[in-house]
Amino acid sequence: MSNEEILIVASKVKSYIKNQSQMNTSGSVLEVLSNRVRDLCNQAIENAKRDGRKTVMDRDF
Repeated sequence: MSNEEILIVASKVKSYIKNQSQMNTSGSVLEVLSNRVRDLCNQAIENAKRDGRKTVMDRDF
């Protein structure tokens, strides 16, 4: 397990998965999702920098 901050709201993810599939969600899912979100954010940051902006916008994702 990583020491990185979890970026995902556990209750929202667990509720979504339960409502969509009637399945439970392992606690380790939150770390994996946070890492994926972190990667997406880092790429969006680079895209904004490349465009000379200091604001990350939806189009950067």
